[in-house]
Amino acid sequence: MSGAAKLDRRVQFQRFTLVDDGFGMTEVWADHGSPVSASRTDVSDMEKATAGSIEASLLSRFVVRSTGFTRDLDPKDRLTQGGLTWNILGIKEAKDGRHRFLEITARARTDG
Repeated sequence: MSGAAKLDRRVQFQRFTLVDDGFGMTEVWADHGSPVSASRTDVSDMEKATAGSIEASLLSRFVVRSTGFTRDLDPKDRLTQGGLTWNILGIKEAKDGRHRFLEITARARTDG
């Protein structure tokens, strides 16, 4: 990554909390922090047939600046970008970031 010029998208991270809805504990997702600048590289797309329906998904890598906030993220969190909700699969230091950038691998369903 050669500087901030490639961070041309905004992503919003989300974190869940458990809330008692009167019947039991329910996962409730809420925005976590402010939107963050990122780049996105699509790695692969996939379709698979399950239980008589087709499921389509997209695997992408997002690169964000390494900050105290982004270093606190983990695969239990998720992000939204481009009208899709992305489940985080892994987070690692970007190879050319020298402790400046993190690479987030995430998958989103694209079949609605």
